Amino acid sequence: MKAIAVKPGTPNSVHMTELPQPQIGDIEDGTGVLVRVLKVGVDATDKEINDALYGNAPAGCDFLTIGHECFGVVEEVGENVRRVRVGDLVTATVRRPGGSIYDQIGTYDMTSEEVYYERGINLRHGFMTEYFVDAEEYIVKIPVGLSHLHVLMEPMSCAAKAIGQAYEVQQRMKVWRPQRAFVMGAGQIGLLSTLVLKLRGLDVYTMARSAKGTLNSEIVEGFEATYVSTTETDVETLVEQVGKADLIVDATGSSAVAFDSMRHLGHNGVLVWTSVTGGDRRCEVSSDEVNMQWVLGNKLLLGSVNANRTHFEAGIADLALGEVMYPGVAQRILTNPVDGLENYQELMRLLVEDKQALKVYMNVAQ
Repeated sequence: MKAIAVKPGTPNSVHMTELPQPQIGDIEDGTGVLVRVLKVGVDATDKEINDALYGNAPAGCDFLTIGHECFGVVEEVGENVRRVRVGDLVTATVRRPGGSIYDQIGTYDMTSEEVYYERGINLRHGFMTEYFVDAEEYIVKIPVGLSHLHVLMEPMSCAAKAIGQAYEVQQRMKVWRPQRAFVMGAGQIGLLSTLVLKLRGLDVYTMARSAKGTLNSEIVEGFEATYVSTTETDVETLVEQVGKADLIVDATGSSAVAFDSMRHLGHNGVLVWTSVTGGDRRCEVSSDEVNMQWVLGNKLLLGSVNANRTHFEAGIADLALGEVMYPGVAQRILTNPVDGLENYQELMRLLVEDKQALKVYMNVAQ
């Protein structure tokens, strides 16, 4: 069967290749689920893997099938499968367990090992192919009523996890009721984080460089949050106007913004970094000022990457509630479809060149 892959370590190596047709028997305990792939989303991670900034092929293979944001339909199930059945719409988690205690208890997204396994990213083939098989544990059912949001499930799981964990760690405060949140960046993770925070009742300010009137700003306002163009109002000015944030989510992909955000967090607050910045960029930080403010202010920096099935389920629940609260808004994130695996070059061109594209995705099959 057809698959879209890269050769890790070789820049701009994306190409079409062939993979053997998977079988549910590949999962020996009878929990195999065969999924026919309908759509696959791509994001900055796929771009950076094609740029050879990171990513490794599975053992014994010289290529890595890309694609970690999948949407498909169940075609066949093993004898011990209970959660899904033939015909169900599903997505799949991305990370797979290693050997640590965290991997073994279902929190494989929190592995303590240096080596990690992620489908379409590192040491495991991804979903940009015609079919895949995985164990039931990693397959997550999608309600039919959310099928129009298809490839948003994986990025939404990351947003749900990042914000959910901020609340979890703040149990240290005994009582923590954040009122104001800043979201740095209005890409897909920033927009979905805006939705999650609004559903939690926060006053949300989502920031990006673009002037108001863009699709990003319209989506932010559709979620009843405040869009701030940093070319018109810098963060310092915003803080003077509304105060520091109780919770900041950085989703810019810029280490400079991530570090600068440390200056704008209020007492007892949490700053969550969700971006992986592949590269060697450097920036200056007012280290004495940050050190003093963070120690005296009991502030917390949290890194959040990937998600397990509980976060996928939480994200799907938030998308469902979001459709009730703000109908039709989240769907506007899905901007650029490409039809057919054979058009992978156009998929990557849009991902790299189209600065207006919020979510590029491939229609693999109907």
